[in-house]
Order: sequence, then structure tokens, then C-alpha cells
Amino acid sequence: MRTETPVAVKLADYSPYPFEIEQVDLAFDLDPDATKVSATLKISRKPGGGTAALVLDGEALDLKSIHLDGRLLGPEDYALTEKALTLPDVPDAFELKTIVEISPAKNTALSGLYISGGRFCTQCESVGFRRITFYPDRPDVMSRFFVTLTADKAACPIMLSNGTPGDVQDAGNGRHTITWDDPHKKPSYLFALCAGDYDVYRDTFTTMSGREIALAVHVDKGDAPRAAWAMDSLKRSMKWDEDTYGREYDLGVFNIVAVRDFNFGAMENKGLNVFNSAYVLADEDSATDADFEAIESIVGHEYFHNWTGNRITCRDWFQLCLKEGLTVFRDQNFSADMRSRPVQRIKDVIRLRGRQFAEDAGPLAHPVRPDTYGSIDNLYTATVYEKGAEVIGMLRRIIGPEAYRKGMDLYFERHDGQAVTIEDFYACFADVTGRDFTQFRRWYSQAGTPQVTVAESWNADAGELTIQLSQSTPPTPGQKDKLPVPIPLELALLDGTGGTDAWTVVLDQPEMTLTRKATGARPLLSVNRDFSAPIRVERDLTRDQRIALVVAETDPFNQWDGVQTLVTEEILKLSEGSQAQPDDQLVDAVASAVRKAAGDPAFAALLTRLPEVGELFLERSPAEPVALHSARKRLQAALSRALSDTITTTLAAPSPTPYEPSAEQAGIRALRAAFITLLGASGAPDAGDTLLALYNAAPNMTERLAAMRALTALGTCQARDTALADFEQRWKHNAIVMDKWFAVQAGQGTAATVAELAAHPDFDLKNPNRVRSVAGVFASANLAAFHAPDGSGYKAVEDIILKADAANPALAARLLTAFEQWRRLEPKARAAAEATLKRLQNAKLSENSADIVSRALG
Repeated sequence: MRTETPVAVKLADYSPYPFEIEQVDLAFDLDPDATKVSATLKISRKPGGGTAALVLDGEALDLKSIHLDGRLLGPEDYALTEKALTLPDVPDAFELKTIVEISPAKNTALSGLYISGGRFCTQCESVGFRRITFYPDRPDVMSRFFVTLTADKAACPIMLSNGTPGDVQDAGNGRHTITWDDPHKKPSYLFALCAGDYDVYRDTFTTMSGREIALAVHVDKGDAPRAAWAMDSLKRSMKWDEDTYGREYDLGVFNIVAVRDFNFGAMENKGLNVFNSAYVLADEDSATDADFEAIESIVGHEYFHNWTGNRITCRDWFQLCLKEGLTVFRDQNFSADMRSRPVQRIKDVIRLRGRQFAEDAGPLAHPVRPDTYGSIDNLYTATVYEKGAEVIGMLRRIIGPEAYRKGMDLYFERHDGQAVTIEDFYACFADVTGRDFTQFRRWYSQAGTPQVTVAESWNADAGELTIQLSQSTPPTPGQKDKLPVPIPLELALLDGTGGTDAWTVVLDQPEMTLTRKATGARPLLSVNRDFSAPIRVERDLTRDQRIALVVAETDPFNQWDGVQTLVTEEILKLSEGSQAQPDDQLVDAVASAVRKAAGDPAFAALLTRLPEVGELFLERSPAEPVALHSARKRLQAALSRALSDTITTTLAAPSPTPYEPSAEQAGIRALRAAFITLLGASGAPDAGDTLLALYNAAPNMTERLAAMRALTALGTCQARDTALADFEQRWKHNAIVMDKWFAVQAGQGTAATVAELAAHPDFDLKNPNRVRSVAGVFASANLAAFHAPDGSGYKAVEDIILKADAANPALAARLLTAFEQWRRLEPKARAAAEATLKRLQNAKLSENSADIVSRALG
């Protein structure tokens, strides 16, 4: 453990590894307490490598022996520290063999080789391989891997790794062995190993060239039927990547393994994807439509990494956005093609604004490609992923879909099998378009969310609208002055009767003036349609003008966004006391928009959504979470009353049967769940009884969970307690579903609720999903309670963070990011947050957590 701030790693300090690791032969003798790992590396010095010493990363390894070209080395031949093994004098070409012993059962960090549910599993991204054996654990060292696994036959009837399997051989003493050969060179972070006893859901996929691929999803005993949707999503992902990018799968087998204890959603290891069980297992009874959507998206994401991340990987971790931002963009478009493109776009922006805009506005702000980091695990952020995806989307808008596809084809052709940079990527698009992307790459080097201010004036005599655009980006930590970035803006003039004059402009200067001819009366100006750029738009419009724009809007995203802007302004007025009650005209306008959208229930459901408290933080500083939460509830209650008849009629109709996780059915259930939420906010005296009846009658998890969440929001009452007790009794043996039970209460309760949940017998501090369902949900989704002025919310989470950090630093560091907005708070809460961070700074935190705390305090 460390208490000092981690030493910064700088992009400018990058230098190539001086050696080539031509081949890696790994042999694992698997044992939960004492696994022996033999690694034989064929190494050669690169031209120009000079006389550099061989330095191999290694942590928590019990070194048993080292042989160099068959000669046993003594301690005088090498230097061994807690972080590395150094051989100062090696020839230009040689074979190095090390044997180490590790304890998977004691590995609570879930990085490297560990045990989950009695089975062996690995997680090597970003620097977990060094906890398995001594190796240059960096993404630009790509090697051919041969892996031999030996384990107990009864405990591990299935043994998996990357590549193609050989035959299983008897090893004596009740053990057996198998060798896996991966023909594709890869960095160590893509290595994977899984071994244990699984149920397996099998299928096949025939590629566009006619090859048959064996597919398998490995899950807990008895869970195979719940893997059907994940398998279906995988096959659709493989077909989509062929159709959209021309990318065919390149091995004969593709395996997925679901594990309960996992720090992330999933991992794209070559040919062997390891998944958090929550993103594999689903059926009608146990999963919501949101779960089905998440599984579809994440399965697609990890599969798409096969080309954007695996076949072509990152030169260094500063280029993380090159694989993650690009692959998020790919999985978003896959989901849009599987479902509703406008609805998917809105959901993507909700996620971006809720997570990344907040990140940009706080002390943890950083560029999409930062030039320095303290702990690499803390670089897996919304900025790298979601904003990185938006940048790829802007590239595609600017150059057009045909040039984008040509650029991607060139990227795959030119860099297959390489570890590359952002500059390499954009050189491909420069070559196919003839454009210079130097200014565009500022999106990768500047932090912060640009703000575009729009002003307009109308010349009735000339029938001409003049539009003035200006851009600015606020200062962020380490970056005071910002340069203009190219911002693709999709604009349109609306005539109010459905007519649209649309065009796109790239705002690449601090200011720009446009003129546009129009016939008839003054048109309405629609800006940033389809959220064409990840920016904040500032316009000086009255409420009546905004309502008129919402009514006239022909772009689904902007119609939804216009409603969000109106209700945001309303909540702010209510929270500040400048308005006592919700405005009837506004409430009726939103209710009318919801009714008019009834033909597209998924879109109608989104129109009922009010901005979350975290999003409202960005509109006011200092922010008062308690007041914002109260104001939001009042507006929600008013909207519920305005839609009362529609809610009653909708919920009286039966939910679609038989259940299908289709986009059409999911949209219907989304609207029903949204109306259940509004019913819970109505303030009606019989709401508890009505919601309990809906809970009991719910034919699917989407509606049952919505009813339980609405009941929980009512506070202590008999109906709430009845539903919670029933849910726990019904699902206490299903850990994934019980995570929902914990999360619903943490998302609606107080600091005392968190303490009660943390004391529950089923709360497991070693399981990331369970910890996130309590501390993570409370700190990210229940901000009025987390930011309670008396500091009680911080104390509840602080206790969990300190305990989690000792076992799993990556998990604790992720929880700490909840403090990123503390400087925007009202004085009492801000003082309590600062005091909490300073206590944590003085605690013996891990390197990961110390990095977050240091940056948060500035």
C-alpha cells in the first residue's frame, strides 16, 4: 500500500521496448492455492536496441527458477524487486525460462489469475499479466502464444485459453492437460485462461466465406438456457461486422465465459471473451428489457474488439481511446441497427451527459487521449469511451459514410497485426480524403465540453436569417487556454408545418456568421440535430419560443432534447424558489408530447424522463442536491397528474405476451414502466396499494422492478415492505437479481439504508457487483442522500471504500469518482466532501485510489 501520489506516466516519455518476444510458451499446473507457471520466452534484441538490460514486469510472484539458454541463473545474475525482474547482461538472441508460483485463491484484486465460484479465471487488462508471470506487460509487445493447461479432471473438466485447442490428454494422478495455439500475435493484456466445471450453450456461425465457427457460452451449472440471448447477440454481431465493415471472424472457435466476480463488464481476450455474469444471463423472469439491451450491446462491443483492439491494438495505454472509443462507436451503431436509431441516440446522449459531461466539468477532467496518468486503471473513463465514440461519430459526419468506410478498410489493411497510435489511424483517413486532420485531433488533446453560443436575426424584407455561432471551452485542470475545435453542426430551418431545410456546417473558428434564405414567415432554427457534436448549446430563447420549437421539430433527438431543456429550466426555478409551483402550460405541453408519441412507445417513455440530479449539477454552481431532488419530484408529480387518464388506460391494458426481448415489445414495456414510475410520484393516497397490485400482477421483470422501485420511493409503508420482502424471498438464490434488490433500496434510501444493506448477510465486499449495487448506486444515483449536508452520505460510502480498497483497489478507485463534482456543491456539503477526501488522503490507500483522491483535491 502507498500513501503518496503515484508517479505520473507521460506520453512524451514513450520509447519502444528494445526486445522482440517472438514466442511465448506458457504451462500452467493449476491449483487454487499454489499454481505453477512455467514461461519460456524466445527473445531477440531489436536493431538499434543497444546494450539495454532485459526488464520484465512482475508482481506478487514467487520466483522458483530462471534459466537462460538452459543455464540456471543465480541471484547474482539478476535483480528482483516487487515490481520487476532485471537481467543486466543478455545476448542478442536467447531463450529465457522462468518458473513462478502464484495463489489464485488469495487474489482478491481480481487482476491476473484468480478464483471465482470455484473456477479459474484471468483478467489481464491493463496490467494483470504481470501477476501471472514475468513479462514485458505493455501493449506494444506482441507475441505468438502457446498455452498448456493441466488441472484436476473433476474440478476442471473444461480448460480454455486463446486460439485453437488441441486434444485433451491424460496427465495421471486424476489430472489432464490441453494445449491451445493462438496463431495471431497479441499483447499480454489479451491473454486469457478459464478452467472449471460449466454448463455450456453451444451453437455455430457460418462466415461470409463459408467457414463454420464453433461458438460456446460457458456459465454456471443450470444457467445454460439463460445464455440463449447472449448467443443470439453474438451471432448477430458477427453478421453485422461482416455486412457493415467487411470483417470476418478469423479463428475456428469463439468462447465466452461468464464469471460472477469481475471488475468490469467484459473483456475482449482473443477468441475467449470473459464476461461479468450480469451481461450474459437473461430470461423473461429474471431480466429487464434494459438487461437484454445491455447484453446485446456488450456482447457486440467485445466481439467488435476482435478487429478494433485485438488484430490492431494500442501502441501504449495513452492510445486507449483508439480501441475503446472506436469500438463503442461501432457497438452503438450495431444497437441502433438492431433497435430504433433515434431512441438509441437519445440513450447514448443520456449516458454521455450523465457521466462524461460531469467528468469534463470536475477535477478529474482529462482529454480523450491524455498526455499523462497516475494509474492506468483510472483511465477507463467515460471520456475515453463515450466521448471517444462521439469523436469517431464526428469524423464520419464530416467526411461522409463512404469515405469513412474507405478509411476503415485502409486502417485494417495497413495496420493488421500492429500496435498503433491515433496519428496512424487518422493518416488512413487523410490518405483516402486528402484532408488534414491536425486541427480535428485537438478533440483528443483538449479536455472539457465545448459550448456553442447561437444568436440569430431575421431580415423579413430579404427573407434571410443571419446565424452567429461562437465556440468556447472552459478551463480544465492543467489546461487553462483552449483552441477552437472543428464542430460539425447539423442545422435546419423549420416552417412549423413539417417543412425542413437542413444542412451541415463545420464550426472550426472561434466565431462564424451564416446566412440562409427562407420563404414566408420567420423560420425556427434547429441546432445540433441528432446531437451531431458533444457540446453544450447556449441560446437566448423564451419559454414560448422553446415550446414552439419542440412542437415544430422534425428531428427526434432535438424534440426530446427540447423537452429536456424546458423541464431543466423548470426544475431549476422550482429549486431556487423563484417559482412556487410547476407551470401548468409547460406540464400540459410535455403531457401532450407524450400522448402524441404514443405510436412510438419507446420514444414516448423517454419524453416522460426528467433530468437526473447529477445532470442538473452542471446548470448551477453552487448546486443544492436536496433542493434539486425536491423540485424534480414536484414536477414529476405534476406530470403524473396531467397524464393520469393516459396512465390508467395504458396500465389497464395487458403487457405483451408471449414475452420477447424485441425492440417493439421492449418499447411497450418501457412506456408501461415509465408510467408506473410516474404513478409512484403522483402523491395519490392510494398509490401504495395500486403499485403493490401492479407488482404482484407484473408478468415480467421490467414491470415488477419498476413497481418495486416506485414503492421504495414512497418511503416506509406496508406496501413497500411487502414488495421488498417478497422479492427477496423469491430471488434470494439468484445473485444477479438480488443485486437489483440491493440497488433499488440504495438508490432511494439514506445513509442509514446503506449501512443496513452493508450489514446484510448477502452483502459481499469481495464481489464488485454487490458493492456497486450498494455503494456505487447510492453515490451515483441517489445524490440528494449522498451529498447530504451533514456528511452522513459520504461517511457511509467512505467506510465501504476503505474496506474495498484493501482487497480490490480498482473497485475502490471507481467508487471514489463519485466525488468528482464536490467543488460545485453548496457550502455545507462541499465542506463535508472536502473533509472526507482529506481523511481518505491520509489513509493508507492503494495507488489507484490515492491517484483519484489526489486529483479530486487538486
